[in-house]
Amino acid sequence: MKAKRAIWLLSAAWSWSAAAQDLQDRPADPPPPLVNAAPADANTVDFSADQLEYSNESETVVAAGDVRMFREGNRLRADRVVWNRTTGEVRAEGNVAVTNPQGDVAYGDSVNLTDTLRDGVVDNLLVVLEGGGRLAAARGTRQGNLYSLENAAYTGCPVEEQTDCRPKEPSWKITAVRVTYDTVRKRVFYQGARMHLFGVPLIPLPLLSHPTGGEGGSGVLVPEVRFSRVNGFELALPYYFQLAPNRDLTLTPHIYSNVLPALEAKYRALTGNGAYQIGGTVTYSRRQPADLPTGTTSERDVRGYFDASGRFQLDPYWNVSGSIRLTSDRTFLRRYDISRDDRLRSMIRAERIDPDSYFSLTGWATQTLRINDPQGQQPIALPELDFRQRLTDPFAGGRVELQVNTLAIGRTDGQDTQRAFASARWDLRRLTPWGQEVTFTAYARGDVYHSDENNLTPTLIYRGDPGWETRAIGALALDVRWPLVGPVGEGTQRITPRIQLVATPPIRNMDIPNEDARAIELEDSNLFALNRFPGYDRFEDGARVTYGVDYALTLPGIAIDANIGQSYRLSDRPELFPNGVGLRGNLSDIVGRTTVRFRDFVALTHRYRLDKDSLAVRRNEIDATIGTRSTYVLLGYLRLNRDIDTAIEDLRDREEVRVGGRVQIGRYWSAFGSAIVDLSDRQEDPLLTADGFQPVRHRLGIAYEDDCLELGVTWRRDYQNTGDARRGDTFLLRLSFRNLGR
Repeated sequence: MKAKRAIWLLSAAWSWSAAAQDLQDRPADPPPPLVNAAPADANTVDFSADQLEYSNESETVVAAGDVRMFREGNRLRADRVVWNRTTGEVRAEGNVAVTNPQGDVAYGDSVNLTDTLRDGVVDNLLVVLEGGGRLAAARGTRQGNLYSLENAAYTGCPVEEQTDCRPKEPSWKITAVRVTYDTVRKRVFYQGARMHLFGVPLIPLPLLSHPTGGEGGSGVLVPEVRFSRVNGFELALPYYFQLAPNRDLTLTPHIYSNVLPALEAKYRALTGNGAYQIGGTVTYSRRQPADLPTGTTSERDVRGYFDASGRFQLDPYWNVSGSIRLTSDRTFLRRYDISRDDRLRSMIRAERIDPDSYFSLTGWATQTLRINDPQGQQPIALPELDFRQRLTDPFAGGRVELQVNTLAIGRTDGQDTQRAFASARWDLRRLTPWGQEVTFTAYARGDVYHSDENNLTPTLIYRGDPGWETRAIGALALDVRWPLVGPVGEGTQRITPRIQLVATPPIRNMDIPNEDARAIELEDSNLFALNRFPGYDRFEDGARVTYGVDYALTLPGIAIDANIGQSYRLSDRPELFPNGVGLRGNLSDIVGRTTVRFRDFVALTHRYRLDKDSLAVRRNEIDATIGTRSTYVLLGYLRLNRDIDTAIEDLRDREEVRVGGRVQIGRYWSAFGSAIVDLSDRQEDPLLTADGFQPVRHRLGIAYEDDCLELGVTWRRDYQNTGDARRGDTFLLRLSFRNLGR
């Protein structure tokens, strides 16, 4: 019987507490600013009401009916106000609302104030903060800049439905024995606080404070919890320091159950002409080389990662930007789930951009994280200079672009190459009376190269001849398009035949080192390019004709774009193009692209390359998005079947499938997932030992998201071992509160 009584008393106390902390909107409207107000006077109270009574004996003013009082930026509105001018006490009743100079609005059933309209006691208090969020208590007092609330609650969530304005319980709220709100510091302090999620008290917060509005402030941020096979249970507890309005620092200790702790730091600053950030992570743990098998003896060492970046706009034309990314070893980033990049690039660049010219001076270096990829073979570019000037042709009316480019690449254990060239390009576009679009192009360039230690480059066709080499390039091109447009049903279609003629004298390509034009492959994006190599070190010579057709169909809710084309070379240069890239021989492979869109529900892109002799599919790439913004599927498939020499590492064949998606399972709940599967086998790469179905990683999760709370649980599994970054499962809990500081 005593136990039942105790449960009943606890339930009653809980019900009283919930009722006392009424966070819902009140029927009263906040007092509007005083219209045509005179200059503020500390001794003047502006007053208005529908009815007014004044007693000379008691010096009491009784006002009723939309009463409004104004003094020193404080505003009051109520149904009835009794003002004792002798004692200065103001008692307001009925739909009371008081606004302070900071814009916060306090609502109450009855309010006792001084005639400053600032200090006093409020029953059934609700404070709606100007910066977002609200505080509620059965009773509260205000003294100067401080609100003091007993048995109070705070939430940053909306308390009504957006569709029909019905009241709703906030997704989260904080209750506390005592709450103090400082209107000047714009900060809320709690004693005996507890976090409630969906009405259930969960997380005790003994000493909590947070800023209001968007200014932020120092304090503990929301922790992050995860579990992985290698590191075990992980707790990350970030602490945010607001050093100044434009500078902050976040320190995040990472505590693990299986390994020693790690410390992460991130400093950010916003200046008058730019911004920069400096961050990193450091720990002391066992390290196993990535190229050694699992189980190899490891050694303890200091390990870490450094990341810095910034950009500064010096004037309307000049800007400077840079980034530094370095790590202690090849497995640290993956081991501690920081990044999955296999190369880290550091760079610094100065640029000048105006409507007709461009200048850049750049230096960059790369750190490789790939297995069996020597760091000594990685390029260091210092400097790379590029200048372009665009001019108008005063004679024929075309456009001229001049370019000067230099590049110096060095390696600690590899080939060094220096390059400089100057070029000029002229383009003239005309429309014929029959609607054809004709473009004439002339191009001229002169190159100077120097290289040494060429024999350290493992791929023979990339080496070039050591020492000094020069090269002259010239090209003429004629490009003709003929758009044919007509109606189809309720839409239109456009058929555009296209033909291009290009003539280039023989060029000494193979004597020149190849640093930036290695990943060559014929595809729809470079079919009609003047030079189908991706960089400057190789230039396609000889005479060729390229032909194709573009097609576009537009119907209500449906859009289709497609192209297909091929080229024919008058001369064959077998040494220039590797076997399998689609350009070997006189006749090229057939390439094309098809894009289909159906309303906002389906978007599909298909790229392909067909063998010119057998029509075998050499490249097959599909990317599709199906669904709405809340429920969708992402599909991707790629197969490169080029049969390229295995010695050319940049052009290895592969096959993979990617799938991802999200399903809305409620108004705020959704499930999501993604997976990558490597389908490559010995048919694509003879050096592989895979069986043609090798999962790379996948993730599954469930998430909740509304306008003030994000909550999610994710399970991810990696299937590959790399040194001490082992395959296994990782579980991540993500929790984010909006309008709760930063």
